[in-house]
Amino acid sequence: MNMRWNLDKLYTSFECDEIKNDFQLVEQLINKATNFVNENFTSTDNAKEKLQKYIELNITLEELVDRLYSYGYLAYSVDTKNDVALKQMEKVESYIPKITIIEVKFKKWISELNNIDELINSSELLKEHEFVIRNHKAKAKYLLSDKEEELIAQMQNTGSNAWAKLQDSVTSSLLVEYEDEKLPLTVIRNYAYDESPEKRKKAYEAELKAYKKIDKSSAACLNGIKGEVITIAKKRGYESPLEMTLVDSRMDKKTLDAMMTAIKEYLPYFHKYLQKKAQMVGHENGLPFYDLFAPVGKVNMKYTFEEAKDFIVSNFTSFSEKLGSFANHAFENNWIDAEPREGKIGGAYCSNLHVIKESRIMANFSGSLNDVTTLAHELGHGYHGDCLKEQTSFNSHYPMPIAETASIFCETIVMNAALKNATDEEALVILETDIMGSNQTIVDIYSRYLFETELFERRKHSSVSVDELKEIMTNAQKEAYGDGLNHNFLHPYMWACKPHYYYFDANFYNFPYAFGLLFAKGLYAKYLELGDDFLPKYDELLAATGKNNVKDVLAIMAIDSHDVNFWKSSLEIIKEDIEKFLAL
Repeated sequence: MNMRWNLDKLYTSFECDEIKNDFQLVEQLINKATNFVNENFTSTDNAKEKLQKYIELNITLEELVDRLYSYGYLAYSVDTKNDVALKQMEKVESYIPKITIIEVKFKKWISELNNIDELINSSELLKEHEFVIRNHKAKAKYLLSDKEEELIAQMQNTGSNAWAKLQDSVTSSLLVEYEDEKLPLTVIRNYAYDESPEKRKKAYEAELKAYKKIDKSSAACLNGIKGEVITIAKKRGYESPLEMTLVDSRMDKKTLDAMMTAIKEYLPYFHKYLQKKAQMVGHENGLPFYDLFAPVGKVNMKYTFEEAKDFIVSNFTSFSEKLGSFANHAFENNWIDAEPREGKIGGAYCSNLHVIKESRIMANFSGSLNDVTTLAHELGHGYHGDCLKEQTSFNSHYPMPIAETASIFCETIVMNAALKNATDEEALVILETDIMGSNQTIVDIYSRYLFETELFERRKHSSVSVDELKEIMTNAQKEAYGDGLNHNFLHPYMWACKPHYYYFDANFYNFPYAFGLLFAKGLYAKYLELGDDFLPKYDELLAATGKNNVKDVLAIMAIDSHDVNFWKSSLEIIKEDIEKFLAL
């Protein structure tokens, strides 16, 4: 089965006429939009017509820019030596300063409108985009002058965007010396799931040794990006980068605090799981980091790509025909690039391409059950995009915490469906894989939250050295994992291999995963309670994520995000799985 994706729905090649025509059209639309805002946003007269015209222009421009950039990024992410793809990304990025100014002028103009209720109620188009309009109005207070906004947008292309590309390049091209071979980092990291204890340990040691080749450049990238974030957050009037992230995430601090309070209370149950796993794979004093993903049990849970497809599609279908059909379509139509290879970035992601009403999924598949759940996770993102495809692009942008809901829900479906038909030995393997994933999403994510909190605190005063970064990371791992991990075998370079730290707009891109897991677990409990009546409500929830804040999205399912007991009830489900595992 083909393990590489097809991007022809976007463009057939970088030389095709359609790309050239679309670049010309983008430039025309930017000029048109610039002239429109300059001529019309000097007064609030005829506000209804101006608002409608701006939304229509913005939707057309946004979809075209997204199409051009996505084609470049998708091609680049699976081949970071593709200079043509990189140049296309940079060409699109060069438009961002002009687009930023257009958006700034719109937001400043909308902040002056005093009759916003009347305007929204006077037009179907404005009613449809009510949330986005009100959100722009509310966030206008964080805007700077036109010249400052333009300068920031221009400088980011040679600042945080450039640093992020450098980090992508150095990690994707890093070859790790393993025995007599030089292997890509993605391949080495996949050895963490290997059956051989010796191979796992050797791969871990080789990986840590290899980071020494790039740790100074990675630290420079991280310092450059986080320094920029601190400067811009302060200049805009945010109390901290965390507040900036929460505002962008449409999430309030009370929701975050409620979730974190629950997580801290339940950490000891994860520590018990880790201690038990340590005993099972032959360790005392906790689990060494290199055996976090060690397979347990005697069942060989290895999958070919074809078997992974069948496993996912059948289990998705057991939940919903619509979801199963969606996943099957993605596999059959080459939406997925799953083959690990040199020059390809690590990890996995899903790109929802609203402009063509499809998605593309990148993964590094080596056949483990974890790889199967990763595919299910990314297909969940794709299904989320599918539920939003009839919305306008203006109404299709959902905040980070909600972003992980459908993906983790799909992981839960796959695991729970698999457990129903499993033998005791298989149940042990599946349950452990599921708990291992939850451990990553709760405990490891909590360690990353602690790491990033401390990193921002130190970066306020000066650059943070490689040794300091390693120290902050290991301290965060000790606090989060407690006595579940052997403190002599941690992962001091986790900051170098996780790409989210290097994206300007993805600060604290850790708590959304925990949010997504716990919200998804709570939703799954609702599904078990409501049965088929749950399905239309679930699709309605996903379709509403682009035009609601986090608290209101949860309210669709009658959940109060400020209630610590909701988060505890979701953690209780994981605790019950841990107790089942300990009993097995």
